[in-house]
Amino acid sequence: MLWFFLILLLVVLGIGFYAVSLYNGFVRSRNLIQESWRQIDVELNRRYDLIPNLVETVRAYAAHERNTLEGITRLRNQAAALAQAGGGSVTQERAQVEEQLSGAVRNLLVSVEAYPELKSNVNFLELQRELTATEDRIAAGRRFYNANVRNYNTQVESFPSNILAGMFTFEKATYFEVNEAAVRQAPKVSFGEISDRPEGAVPEPTNDQLAAGSQPSALPNPQAYPQANPAAPAPGEFGAPQPPTYAPPPQAQAPAPQPPTYQPPTYQQPPQQ
Repeated sequence: MLWFFLILLLVVLGIGFYAVSLYNGFVRSRNLIQESWRQIDVELNRRYDLIPNLVETVRAYAAHERNTLEGITRLRNQAAALAQAGGGSVTQERAQVEEQLSGAVRNLLVSVEAYPELKSNVNFLELQRELTATEDRIAAGRRFYNANVRNYNTQVESFPSNILAGMFTFEKATYFEVNEAAVRQAPKVSFGEISDRPEGAVPEPTNDQLAAGSQPSALPNPQAYPQANPAAPAPGEFGAPQPPTYAPPPQAQAPAPQPPTYQPPTYQQPPQQ
């Protein structure tokens, strides 16, 4: 009986230690997520301070970018308001606005390539360098933050740690994801439409033709050309073929000999003395 109580006590103590370790693990993961987000929040606030100066600098040289500048200003004010309302914490709405702001800033920095005077401005170059470095730090911090969120959410959803998470209200954290269609869109590779190919080009074999072992031939179609004699009979109409006849070549005949002709001798009279 004593051994039974000792074993039961050891089991209860083991479960208690396991529950304590799970709870401490949840706390560590949650604090790590908060710390990694604070690093991102610092860079986001720094971007809030740089954007007004960037907008004023670009406005002085590129008046045609007014719509882009107004959009960046609107997104910046909206993101700053969400950050202040949420106490600097991450929410799904703020994450979406921040991503839209990042895309707008990148598009602006690309569009100003058409303004040589702006590209030579010292103030703009400094702002461009600071914003580029800030965006790089935000991207690096986002990867670290999302990795911590993934580990924490896995603990919240896994068994048996999900029981303890439900008892102490450990809820899932929010990812700081990239939702831009231009970033997520797969590159489109096109080798030209069939109508763009030159005349006489051999079409590419289809999957069914490759599987059957047949490919389109590059030889011309004989049906596409008119026959030399439209009234010519079909093959086999004359019956079985006849063997060819052999004719020896004509021999050259020698000319007939002619009889010799007689010529009488001629006499000369001797000279008289």
